[in-house]
Order: sequence, then C-alpha cells, then structure tokens
Amino acid sequence: MNEIVIDKKEELVMKLLHYFITERGYNPVIIRGVKDEIWLENLEDDYKIVRIVSGYIHNNEQFKFDIAKTKSLLKTIKKKTLSFKINALSIFVNLGDNVDISEFEDTPNIKFANIHEADDLNKYRFVIDAYPDITKDIDFKEKGLELFMKITSDINKKNEGDAKMNEDVFTPKKPIVTYALIIINVIVFLLSLFNESIIQMFAVNRFFIADLGQYYRLFTGIFLHANFLHLIFNMYALYVIGMQLESFLGKGKYLAVYLLSGLGGSMLSIFFSNGYSVGASGAIFGLMGALLYFGYHYRVYLDSVVKSQIIPLIILNLLIGFTSTGIDNWAHIGGLVGGILATMAVGVKYKSTKFEMINGAIMYLIFVGFLGYMVFVRGI
Repeated sequence: MNEIVIDKKEELVMKLLHYFITERGYNPVIIRGVKDEIWLENLEDDYKIVRIVSGYIHNNEQFKFDIAKTKSLLKTIKKKTLSFKINALSIFVNLGDNVDISEFEDTPNIKFANIHEADDLNKYRFVIDAYPDITKDIDFKEKGLELFMKITSDINKKNEGDAKMNEDVFTPKKPIVTYALIIINVIVFLLSLFNESIIQMFAVNRFFIADLGQYYRLFTGIFLHANFLHLIFNMYALYVIGMQLESFLGKGKYLAVYLLSGLGGSMLSIFFSNGYSVGASGAIFGLMGALLYFGYHYRVYLDSVVKSQIIPLIILNLLIGFTSTGIDNWAHIGGLVGGILATMAVGVKYKSTKFEMINGAIMYLIFVGFLGYMVFVRGI
C-alpha cells in the first residue's frame, strides 16, 4: 500500500491551523470571495486576526492589492465585533521571490511573515513575542495520513469543547435569584403601603448616611419604591434583563453584580444629591452594564444584540432621566458604571482572565472608595 504524501505547503498550513485553533483558541472566519487563504479570529489575543495565505503572489503589485483587500475586510470585522483596534498577522507560505515584504513593514496594524518551513517563523520577532511556543508546538512526529488524521481529530475535539462551553453559557436556566429579588421588592412595597415611615427609615439620603452613619441605607434604598407604577416599571425591567443575565453569569455572580451596582448607584446619588432616593433602577442599570460587558466578550455571537438593543436601551433610559423630573439619574449612572466594573471583577465565564478580574475589582474599589472619601471624609 502506497503512503499518502501531503504537499509541503499544505502540511505547513495544516500545522499552523492546528496550533492557532487548538493551542490559541482561534476560530475560522467565513470570508466570502477570498481564495487560497484562511482567516482565523480570536478577539482576546494580541493579533485578533491571523491569515494563513497559500495563494501564490508573484510581485509587489499583487502584494499591495492583497494589503488593500485585507484592510477593507478588517474594517468590516472591526465594525461587526465592536473593536476599537484590530491587529492582524498575515502568514504567507507561497510568496514569489520578487516580493519584498520589508517594503511594507510600516503598514498600520498588519504584520507580515513569509515562511517556507516552520523554522522560518523564528526570523520574525513579532511572531515569537506573541506566540513563544509556536515552532515547538507545530513540530509533529506524525507524517502523511497519520498527521492529517491527528490534526483533524484534535480540531474536531476543540470544536466540540467550544460547542459545549457555549451551550453551558447560553442554555436558558431558571432565574431563581431574579424571581427572589422581584418577590422581595413586591413584599417591601406592600409593607410600605401599611407603614409609610418605611421609606423615610430606609431610603438613600446623604444626611442619614454620611452624618448619622446609617450605612445600611446604601442597600435598603434599592428595595424601596415610591409608588405602584415605579415598582411595575422596575420589576418588568428586572425580569426582562435579569432572566437573561442570571443565566449568562450564574446565580452568585449575578446577585453580586446586582448588589454592587446598587451600591455604586447609591454612592453617586448621595455625592450629587441631598434628597431622598429609592428604587431598584440603579441596580437595574448595573445589570444593563453587565449585559453590555458580557455582550462585548461574546460579541461574535451577540454583536447585533449589543448594537441594536443593549446600547440604544441604555442611551434612551439615560436621556429620559436627564430630561424628566423626579428621576435620580445619578443613581442610574452610578449603577451603570458599578455594574460594568463589578462584572469585570466577578468575571465572564470562559472569557475573563485573572488579570482582568483583579483590575475590575481594583477599579470598582477606586470608584466606590473615591466617592466614599469625598462624601464621608471631605464632606463634599
């Protein structure tokens, strides 16, 4: 039986695909109209886009055209993924001898590597800096059909693992915490109907918190509501947003984000206002911020939802708060900021790094700590 021989360039492409997909978490991107090149995407890596180009390019003019095409496609991906900046790495395995890529080293946001074998990657410091183990990890002992079968099997396993993780995150779960929060808010509202002093005793108010030390009001105020419509609007928003976000984050993280968002809203409220403030809207704005942060991490799947629903909803509600009377918009803004930072601190499943979570915790503490210092220490 004859041994199956794989073309040297095809073998190199297969090895690179194996590395970027199984070792670095990249996913293939379907680009219509392109031939003899593979686009890979990982929005969490240094190079968000990696191109492996096997098509023959015989001169600099063709190379310039390739750059122009790449820039155009990157611009589209940048908009689609809500990315501020996209760095791309183009790896060419079939460049002609007449192409001098050194002329294009200053191309913004795109790096080029011309290789004919794996060891050629060592020539490019920017490749080794970003992927230190790449040459070691694409050195396989398998050859021919055995190599093809191994690479195919490993990539399939990686795709199956990714599918299970996405299923774990996006499969709807019973929003027990959301239901509990709604029930608590309703019960507290009913109690306030029979005892009007409850609002005065537990509402957010700078004098009682800063001067009398009733710090519990920073949390109790987010469970009080001024009237029935106030309660209905907030509980409907909590139900719609909460049932999704609780499923995405998990019950513990979701509750932490809700309470920390409420605290952020209460702190900014007493910093700017001396009046009474009640309502869950600060915490709910925090949930909107959390959903925005989650959607950013999973923007490959939720980009249209983020752009067409979440962002417009936040902007619309902030505008309503600024143009209407009797609305504590500072609590909304504080809750929004607190929610984003709190979600950054507790982390998004399968996406957040420890470094990112530590930064989130530090930034949240700075945010709340600064407001606390200004209110409680400086009395501003």
